[in-house]
Amino acid sequence: MPERTFRIWRGDAQGGRLVDYQVEVDPGMVVLDVIHRIQAHQATDLAVRWNCKAGKCGSCSTEINGHPRLACMTRMNLFGSDEVVTVQPLKAFPVIKDLVTDVSWNFEQNRRIPPFKPKPRDADGRYRMKQQDVDRVQEFRKCIECFLCQDVCHVLRDHGRKDAFVGPRFMIRLASLEMHPLDVADRIPAIRKDFGSGLCNITRCCTEVCPEHIGITDNGIIPLKERVVDRFYDPIAWLARKIFGTGKRA
Repeated sequence: MPERTFRIWRGDAQGGRLVDYQVEVDPGMVVLDVIHRIQAHQATDLAVRWNCKAGKCGSCSTEINGHPRLACMTRMNLFGSDEVVTVQPLKAFPVIKDLVTDVSWNFEQNRRIPPFKPKPRDADGRYRMKQQDVDRVQEFRKCIECFLCQDVCHVLRDHGRKDAFVGPRFMIRLASLEMHPLDVADRIPAIRKDFGSGLCNITRCCTEVCPEHIGITDNGIIPLKERVVDRFYDPIAWLARKIFGTGKRA
C-alpha cells in the first residue's frame, strides 16, 4: 500500500498549526477514511466531526487543499500520487478543536426566519398546488446543512458580515418558503433589510460547492433579489400596487 502525506490542522480557538502524517492509503479510500486511520494509529486525540459517511448528514465538512468539501465524498484518486493532501477546518466559523468548528451561528439564523404560514383551505377542505410549483421548492429541500456554501461565501468568510447577511443556506430556506404555493407570509421586507439579500453579488461560489447540486444562486437567491427589486425599486410595480392593490403572490 502506498504511503501518502496528509497535512492536518491541529489546534483550538487559541491557535494551532499544520501537522504532517505519513499514512498508508488503500484503493477506494475517501479522505475521511484516511483521517480515521490517522486517528486510530497516530493521533488518537484528533477531533473530526462525522456521522453517516454517505454524504447525507453534512457533518464532515472541511477544507481539503483549499476547497470546501465533504471528507466522506472526496475520493483519494482525485489527488496526484505525490500530492500532499491538506485538511483544514471551515474558515468561516470559529475553531473548537482541530477539524471541528462552531457552526451554532447558523442555527441562530434559522430561528430568525418567519415559519411557514399556509393559506386557508379551499371550500372542499383541500389544498391545491400546481406540480411545477411543487417541483420548484422541492429542490431547496435537498439541503443537508453541510454549510459548505456558508463557508465559501465571501460576504461571511472574507468580509465578516454575519451581522447583516444570513448566507446562502438561509437564503435558500427563505426561497423555499417564499416560493411555496401555499405560503402567504410576506418575508420580502425582511429579506431585504434583516437577511441582507443586497449583500450577495451572485458570484455562484456557493452553488459550485453544494454537494446536493442545488441551484442556490440561479434558482434561489436571484429570484429573491428580483422580488425585492420589484417591491422596492420598480416604479411601475409600485404604481400597480397602489392602483390595484397587487399583493405578494400576484
